[in-house]
Amino acid sequence: MQIQRGWRRPGTAGCAITIGNFDGVHRGHQAMLALLNNEARHRGLPSCVMTFEPHPRDHFAEMARKAGKAAAAPARIGTLRDKLCELQRCGVDEVVVLPFNEAFASMQPQVFIDEVLRSGLRAKYVLVGDDFNFGARRAGNYAMLDAAGAAAGFDVARMNSYEVHGLRVSSSAVREALARGDMRQAEALLGRPYSISGHVLHGRKLGRQLGFRTLNLRFAHARPAASGIFVVRVHGLDGGPVPGVASLGVRPTVEDAGRVLLEVHALHWPAALGENGGYGRLLRVELLHKLHDELKYDGLQALQEGIARDTEAARAWWRAAGEVRV
Repeated sequence: MQIQRGWRRPGTAGCAITIGNFDGVHRGHQAMLALLNNEARHRGLPSCVMTFEPHPRDHFAEMARKAGKAAAAPARIGTLRDKLCELQRCGVDEVVVLPFNEAFASMQPQVFIDEVLRSGLRAKYVLVGDDFNFGARRAGNYAMLDAAGAAAGFDVARMNSYEVHGLRVSSSAVREALARGDMRQAEALLGRPYSISGHVLHGRKLGRQLGFRTLNLRFAHARPAASGIFVVRVHGLDGGPVPGVASLGVRPTVEDAGRVLLEVHALHWPAALGENGGYGRLLRVELLHKLHDELKYDGLQALQEGIARDTEAARAWWRAAGEVRV
């Protein structure tokens, strides 16, 4: 899968494209991408996804904050890396990552069609969702895009919402499930267990001092859609998936910096890794079951006791699930 920043695609070939934030790449997104890939193959075109970083609502929230107004950006389901990995897994040929800034936000709809879709991306087929709007103040809509396509020679199609058991699948629904700690519902909407990926970073080594060595992954956004203490499965260590317990949050007992970390304690450590074998590895951590919200303990001893309780609760969960290696 090719990844590029900016909307000017190299070469001269056209593409079949869809446009969206794709936070979480849930089952609705997956259905749209399957349709996009199918249409691209029939036309002999590469399939292309245009997405944004930061999220448009992140941009507008920041602009409101600078203007002295209260506005909250949505919690983030996944990082850009997570999104790109899932888009690749869905078979997309190309991804165009656009920086959503004031210049892009103020672009008039017709300019977007002419400069971005036609000239820059050379779109021959454009697939959008049923709630698609574009351009400054979201003034552009499907009817306008369809008319422009008919005049300019590119096809436009619209896909209706995707439902699971009568529930419309959306990033908002995934966020709501994660906020409740309903990991089964999140998995049903995503079509896979909710996961976070990242490279293992060096930390303060506090976990070792407390007797619970951790693998620390940074979550790049200040508001993750999920937070708390979770039973997890870790991919990327030697010997296959490893059961574990993890904390996702800001570590209120030991830090007040607002940094979001995923701290994973493996319930059994692959011996081949040695003491420091985890650092620098790219891991994918599935959050399978929420134990409780993040807590602020009264000192390190209380924290150590809390981690011990969480570890035993995770072991009990894995035993009940039939895991024999804990």
